[in-house]
Amino acid sequence: MQVELEQLTLQFGTYDELIRKAAQTPPDAIELSALAAFLHSFYTGIENIFKRVAVEIDHALPAGEFWHKRLLEAMTTGNSQRGTVISTDLAARLKQYLQFRHVFRQAYTLDLRWD
Repeated sequence: MQVELEQLTLQFGTYDELIRKAAQTPPDAIELSALAAFLHSFYTGIENIFKRVAVEIDHALPAGEFWHKRLLEAMTTGNSQRGTVISTDLAARLKQYLQFRHVFRQAYTLDLRWD
């Protein structure tokens, strides 16, 4: 998990200037593509941490078509091996990133909109 946290920290450092710029001025097409890739990578890193919890502590990774969603939901409840990993409020916020990642994987970057 430490490697994932380091990667996330590195990503934020790498994209910090672009993130700050986009907060002031809407990004152009290339910047939008870069920000979209950043968001995709951000959630992938979060999900990798959750997968490690599921495999190493819970000894089971959700299966099936909606396993990504079930993995996120599983982190909001404790079990006999561990307590809750994240709050339901944080899970609701992260669900938006999960949904965006799905769109990012299915769409052309030219179809992305800043709003």
